Amino acid sequence: MQKEPMLEVTYKKLSVELEQLKTHERGNIAAIIDEARAQGDLKENAEYHAAKDEQGLMEARIAELTDVVGRAQVVDPSTLAHERVSFGSTVELSDQDTDEVLTYTIVGGQESNPSKGFISFQSPLAKVLLGKEEGDEVSITLPSGKKTYDIEEVSYVEIILN
Repeated sequence: MQKEPMLEVTYKKLSVELEQLKTHERGNIAAIIDEARAQGDLKENAEYHAAKDEQGLMEARIAELTDVVGRAQVVDPSTLAHERVSFGSTVELSDQDTDEVLTYTIVGGQESNPSKGFISFQSPLAKVLLGKEEGDEVSITLPSGKKTYDIEEVSYVEIILN
């Protein structure tokens, strides 16, 4: 079982969601199913079928959360050295061809949101960046072609997820 690093805030959020689903939502859906079952003919009972579908989706989410929470390795990036790119590092990259500056923060898969600058430690770009330091050059093959970046800065900035 491979551990999955994540921030404490994410771990707590997922744990609360899992507990809520197990303790409250399961009972609510079971009650809806029982009520629909009491109405008789199940073949044409839309409420029953909708509740069963919802139950299936909820059970899948419970299984997913149980797996993720079970594999979680809570990491406090503020305690890590950020001379080299590591979990929680914010990296400023400069595209060698266009001089465009990009900034990404390396986070866990559950926190990943590339449009907000949070990339998973498992992403191809993060894998190339991990262990590198300011001044290094990195190349990565993207769907749009090969890109080469200069690492301008590696730092730690407190991570605030929305």
